[in-house]
Amino acid sequence: MRFALSPEQLDFGASLRKLLEAGRAPSAVRAWASGDSGPGRALIRQLAEAGVLGLAVAEEHGGIGAEPIDLVVAFHEIGRAAVPGPLVETAAAIPALLQALTDKDPAARLLPGFVEGTTLGTVAFDSPGLGGVALDADTAEVVLVAGTDLVSTGHRGGLVRSVDPARRLFAVAADETVVQGDQVGAAVAAGFDTGALACAAQLLGAGKALLHASTEYAKQRKQFGKPIGEFQAVKQKLADVLIALDLAEPLLYRAALTMTGPTRGRDVSAAVIACGDAAYRAARTALQVHGAIGYTAEYDLSLWLTKVTALRSAWGTPDLHRARIAQALREDTEPTPRGIA
Repeated sequence: MRFALSPEQLDFGASLRKLLEAGRAPSAVRAWASGDSGPGRALIRQLAEAGVLGLAVAEEHGGIGAEPIDLVVAFHEIGRAAVPGPLVETAAAIPALLQALTDKDPAARLLPGFVEGTTLGTVAFDSPGLGGVALDADTAEVVLVAGTDLVSTGHRGGLVRSVDPARRLFAVAADETVVQGDQVGAAVAAGFDTGALACAAQLLGAGKALLHASTEYAKQRKQFGKPIGEFQAVKQKLADVLIALDLAEPLLYRAALTMTGPTRGRDVSAAVIACGDAAYRAARTALQVHGAIGYTAEYDLSLWLTKVTALRSAWGTPDLHRARIAQALREDTEPTPRGIA
């Protein structure tokens, strides 16, 4: 199995990186956290124009119908830039869920707006271990609640505090039924796994951004008359981060390549754990390298530190994903989140 990206995928990622750098994502993140979604939605519309929101959507619904690996490339850059908003839900989880249903009407009604960037969606998974909360339910036009045999619209309840101010989480209660029946369980599992894959890609991108910021800072910050990057202790910490990120990347690519296979759940969980642990190591090292300035909310580093901490458990805790892997190894069957069939 070949894990190297194609030249076209590398070019796609590079173009998205330029777009997001020009879009001043840090200011959009701060505005989003303060309740002003305008700059963030403008950035999301630019991503829609670049085709990102249509990658997981079939051509019949106005999308591109790309492969999961292309979705990984896009969310790697989204994580690197710390873009705010329910992008995992809008561009990955909900499209995968709706398109896996035998009833095609919900997908036909909702997905074209997602592709164009005029509509944002969010979803709460009604399952133990997944929190039952929806991201940005106050901003998204489409709010869904996904259970084991029922998908319904939802209305937001109370705000649930997140360590990342730009992740506005809300408790959600079910309203009108969208679809129900035996078909729902497998569709919800597909939506969850696709969302978790995109989250893992975000974590890897954020981890690389933190490593880059730490390396650049270590070249400039001087102590005892020379850059701190010349000290062996600092070099070793940065090298450990690089190794962790490099080891996580193939697991992410493998999960993308096996999304239609019997090991989908196991491979996605392995990617989430590896990328989450590597990004968290990058965050801890970045804080140590930067010192006291890394704690300040005014310094951009804090946007990635809080993002990584929140994303690490946003699509299932590490314990949940380790349990899925253990289940797969014991039973040699496709695992699902507890409570999701």
